[in-house]
Amino acid sequence: MNVRRLIPTAALAGSLTLGLVALSACSPSDAADDAGGGKSGGKLAVVTSFYPMQYLAEEIGGSHVDVSTLTKPGVEPHDLELGTRQAAQLGEADYILYLKGIQPAVDEAITAAGVKNTVDAASLTTLEKHGAEVGHDHGDEHTDEHAGEKHAEEDHAHEGEAGTDPHIWLDPVKYAEVAKGVGASLEKADPDNAAAYRKNTTTVVERLTALDSAFEQGLADTSTKTFITTHSAFGYLAERYGLTQESIAGISPESEPSPARIKELRTIAAKDKVGTVFFETLVSDKTAKTVAADSGLKTDVLDPIEGITDKSKGADYVEVMESNLAALEKALGAK
Repeated sequence: MNVRRLIPTAALAGSLTLGLVALSACSPSDAADDAGGGKSGGKLAVVTSFYPMQYLAEEIGGSHVDVSTLTKPGVEPHDLELGTRQAAQLGEADYILYLKGIQPAVDEAITAAGVKNTVDAASLTTLEKHGAEVGHDHGDEHTDEHAGEKHAEEDHAHEGEAGTDPHIWLDPVKYAEVAKGVGASLEKADPDNAAAYRKNTTTVVERLTALDSAFEQGLADTSTKTFITTHSAFGYLAERYGLTQESIAGISPESEPSPARIKELRTIAAKDKVGTVFFETLVSDKTAKTVAADSGLKTDVLDPIEGITDKSKGADYVEVMESNLAALEKALGAK
């Protein structure tokens, strides 16, 4: 992963901050707040950072919100570079929903925007540490010492607070906790439509509860509990359903595995009867296919759902998660 894209230059950060200050001084949301409505165009103007946040805002907000997202379909969230247009979106928002630790550039810009109703999804559940077992701190094995340092910086930049794993949306139970918090915060931001938000939250939570039950039942009896994937996005899912995640590259989706890690994966695959190496939709599958070919394994998609595109196996979060379940059942030998 390119550190440059994660950490804005001083010039970019300065220009974004100035732009946000200017926007906040005369933003439509401020005018609406002064009038007592707190809305833009009759609906709550909601800005989300990337797809998992967009999904909750749209499903819970329903017809009472106008949702836009900073990360467009097909863009890997960690690749996002904020420009003037995105700064304008933030400055004009009535409500911002994001997940701190996924997109540091977004975190910084949201702080600068200073929008009153700003919600960090990470604060609505408990974050944990995952991925330490995947060997992404083998920097000393790189022939280029500076390359090793770079990978360590990239991995750290992708993690949440204190090295925690930010991929909470891939655990339906934790995602439901976040949904409840989002619903409550929308009620507070727009009390006139609190009943609708409360009803929609209940619907979303019920949907996620059913998804959790499907995963629990579908993965209860399998030939193996170990799966290999491109990067450590599935730590919460693995922990929830008694699986073991083995990642090729660690927390960062684009960092390169060391030769020692590839050798280790070959051993794990043989020992734990792993037959499939998973790759994802928004990141190159080259490394996964190389590792699979090296070990005589198959490949398949396990989608971290950081964005929905025409390559996604499903039209929304729930459908893609159902596709993920089917892929895991097949790869793990569910009975």
